[in-house]
Amino acid sequence: MTDILPASPTASVASTTRKYRFATEVVTVDNSDDPHNAASVPIYQTATFKQKTATGSGEYDYSRSGNPTRTHVENHLAKIMSAERALVVTSGMGALDVITRLVSAGEEIIAGDDLYGGTNRLLTFLAKSQNVKTHHIDTTKSDSILPYLSDKTRLVLLESPTNPLIKISDIPTISKYVHERCPNALVVVDNTMMSPYLQRPLELGADISYHSGTKYLSGHHDLMAGVIGSKTAAVGDELYYVINATGCGLSPFDSWLLLRGVKTLAVRMDKQQASCIRIANYLEDQGFKVHFPGLRSHPQHDLHASMASGPGAVLSFETGDTGISERIVEGAKLWSISVSFGCVNSLISMPCRMSHASIPAHVRAERSLPEDLIRLCVGIEDVEDLLEDLEQALHISGALPSK
Repeated sequence: MTDILPASPTASVASTTRKYRFATEVVTVDNSDDPHNAASVPIYQTATFKQKTATGSGEYDYSRSGNPTRTHVENHLAKIMSAERALVVTSGMGALDVITRLVSAGEEIIAGDDLYGGTNRLLTFLAKSQNVKTHHIDTTKSDSILPYLSDKTRLVLLESPTNPLIKISDIPTISKYVHERCPNALVVVDNTMMSPYLQRPLELGADISYHSGTKYLSGHHDLMAGVIGSKTAAVGDELYYVINATGCGLSPFDSWLLLRGVKTLAVRMDKQQASCIRIANYLEDQGFKVHFPGLRSHPQHDLHASMASGPGAVLSFETGDTGISERIVEGAKLWSISVSFGCVNSLISMPCRMSHASIPAHVRAERSLPEDLIRLCVGIEDVEDLLEDLEQALHISGALPSK
């Protein structure tokens, strides 16, 4: 990309050393430059900034290009993501859109065959409108990428765990293959499901890591946000150019909400993950096929454990009958029927009917995505209440014998 803007005053750079453990780092925000010593980062709810000279030499000039509140959350996220630079935009899909703008017509993307429905939609759009071809492969088999790597490859897009089948990709091995054979290609990892608390793809060899900040980073589903972290300043500058040119940077108020939410990431994730492990074991004990890397039965349990410090708080399971699955989802009381995950409240859904419905049925079948699949996104409620509610839904649906 030409005409790259210089590293602007809004550039966020990770701290050179990590003095504390993650749970401390995530709640410790550097606000030392505030002239009034505010305990919380202020919201600079302004579109423009007054300049001292006719040449406009101030640190900020227009909030589309940069805003102090946005700078603070970007600096903080860069620190916890182990990124050289972090950038925040208006949604998770907005983050992926910014990343894919690094791909030129005629270049190619390699992506998994188990992807979030919105990701699949965007990749389909790029193929039709921008002449950017995507090869969908089974990224759980690292060698499967080798035949598709070429001088046309620009992005390799991974999810680990995948959504919704919770498959695991070997990020270090795939990154090694890509960087050896395609030095101009970038490895991109959607790390939304793990969050930086459990997994940091940039430490595993990826070039870009991104998140839907709507999920675990904010934690309360009161905010739409996307987060991008880059390993190098050069890639960060390219991404910033796109954000500044298109005007998709996160607003001051939403930046403040994201910064407030991320402070409790560790304590929320600890609770949600512990409950999810209990629920996964319960469902497996009842005879269901459960997709969750915290279970020893998961075929890539050890691989996931080598890359992440925990299995997360999202699982999916199969009932073998679409009608039964519908009745389970509708019979739950505490589990809200909703797309998304990462909220303090527990959610339940059928991906093929909701979050992945935009993928055509024949494509879902080709990718072995079960129509009866149920996804559970565990919140911070008392796990005993969640288990009791799930059990009654299983009974009234006919998935388990009536009591």
